[in-house]
Formats: sequence, structure tokens, C-alpha cells
Amino acid sequence: MFPPEKLGGGTALKQGKVWGTTDDFFANAIVSAHYLEIKKGGYCSKHKHQHKYNQFYVISGKLEITIWRDRGLKDTTILEEGDSSAVPPGFYHKFRALEETQCVEIYQVILQEPDIERCDHGGIEI
Repeated sequence: MFPPEKLGGGTALKQGKVWGTTDDFFANAIVSAHYLEIKKGGYCSKHKHQHKYNQFYVISGKLEITIWRDRGLKDTTILEEGDSSAVPPGFYHKFRALEETQCVEIYQVILQEPDIERCDHGGIEI
């Protein structure tokens, strides 16, 4: 079994889903990680994130990731044990388990650069 406790203290937030379960076991200001158990044939909704990268790392099983690109193009990637794939923000996507699957889902917010607005310039006082 993957981490039963939330990293950094506290208890994991386990939620039942139609397709299986998800445990939120780590979160900070820019990253969160979830342990997923997905039933064979289970799939999530087709959705997108405005600002988050959505990465999947398969612990066991087989997971199909579909991403809808511009002009209706559709990319499908099959992940097996030890494989990882990421979905950039702004793209519709969904996953489907081709067999009983355990994976880690990582959400990461990428800070937009430039991330600074200056009112004046630094220097040295004499």
C-alpha cells in the first residue's frame, strides 16, 4: 500500500470515486500529490485545468491518458508500471484504467514569468 498518512503530518484525505479512490497525501502552495486506485475500466471525466500541470506515475497496472489538442486532434498514451506522462494546463484530458491500476497523480502550478513588477531600481547608497 502507498502512503497511508499525509506527508508532513495529519491524515490522508481519502475520497471514493465512481472509478475507485483517491488519497490526497501531500500538498503545498505549488504541488499536490494523490494516490489513486482505479478499477479496471474506470475513467475520469473529460476536463482541463487552467493553471496546473497534471502528471501521472503508474505504480502498477495500465493507464490510458487521452489529451485533446488543437483542431480536435487527440493524443493517447498508454502508461505501464514505472511510466509517467504529463498533461499541460489548458488541454482537455481524461484517464482510463485498462486493468486494475495504482498510480500517483501530481498537480503542479508553474509560476508565470516574469513574476515581478518593479517600481524603481536597486542600487548602492553612499
